[in-house]
Amino acid sequence: MKEFAVELKNVIKKFGQVTAVNNVSLKILDGEFFSLLGPSGCGKTTTLRLIGGFELPTEGQILIQGEPQGFKPPFRRPVNTVFQNYALFPHMNVFQNVAFGLQMQKIPKAEIEKRVNETLEMVHLPKMGNRKPNQLSGGQQQRIALARALINQPQVLLLDEPLGALDLKLRKAMQLELKDLQQRVGITFIYVTHDQEEALTMSDRIAVMEFGKVLQLGSPEEIYEKPANVFVADFIGETNFVDARVISINSNDVDLLLEDKFNVTSLLVSNLSTNQEVSLAVRPEKLSITRSRTEGISIPGIVKEVIYIGTDIRYEVTISDKTTVAIREQNRGNISLQRFEKGERVFLGWEEASATILTM
Repeated sequence: MKEFAVELKNVIKKFGQVTAVNNVSLKILDGEFFSLLGPSGCGKTTTLRLIGGFELPTEGQILIQGEPQGFKPPFRRPVNTVFQNYALFPHMNVFQNVAFGLQMQKIPKAEIEKRVNETLEMVHLPKMGNRKPNQLSGGQQQRIALARALINQPQVLLLDEPLGALDLKLRKAMQLELKDLQQRVGITFIYVTHDQEEALTMSDRIAVMEFGKVLQLGSPEEIYEKPANVFVADFIGETNFVDARVISINSNDVDLLLEDKFNVTSLLVSNLSTNQEVSLAVRPEKLSITRSRTEGISIPGIVKEVIYIGTDIRYEVTISDKTTVAIREQNRGNISLQRFEKGERVFLGWEEASATILTM
């Protein structure tokens, strides 16, 4: 096996005057669960289709296991694809659906039966062979689609929002099953989704895309904790953005003026200059809320809303005429003892390392 299962080198895809994929270069490791994440129209599905051979690049090169794919059609590439609608044959039973690819390859009948049974066992549906697709639940149909793709032993499995048709509870359960399956079979999964939590849950690495470009590439932790720009910070989870200006720069940190009224210190990032306008990004769960001023960062505000979510209480606190920030406090024990009330004056704080300075 090569180190990289898939490589994209300066790939561009245009549809007329529209550039769907704009100079994308990626190296996807062998055995990696890699996700392409972004909103509708960002180019993630087109990128997947380019890898699969359903589209051909306008410019650039795609390699699979080190081999240039050129103009190879999908059936000549060492990949298989699982689509959102599963694309199961309704007139065939489960066994026939899973066996279809092997039958097309003229594999001996005994070998087909053995491999189908092994694959159905792998997706935890060993006794479903005689059922028709319409007799299966959505989660079972999704697993049969996976089995049909995996039985051909592809080097890379492409997944285009395969959980999109499932309800929320089943979707969350299938996320864990899918990650477990990928680890057991050990092949490269390239997964397209617009669901941030889904990507964070399953992926080894994530490429966040917008306007056909990769804006950030990294592990789930890197993407969430250290977003590269405002778009990534806003798209991945929930983030508070507070306008700020650089007052002074020290060796390890930087002094900021928030909302033209609050002085705070944050960890230094590169390429900042004095008087530069920036945005300070802080996740709601990173903020603390108290009734009295504390040491370190302590910004006064007034509680605007109190929302009980069950696992958390969400507070919306106004800190200036134009800015209201969200705080999430985990529900521990008797929350009625410390709950803040609407209209109450409070103080917000956070650790220096919990905030990210983003240039405008």
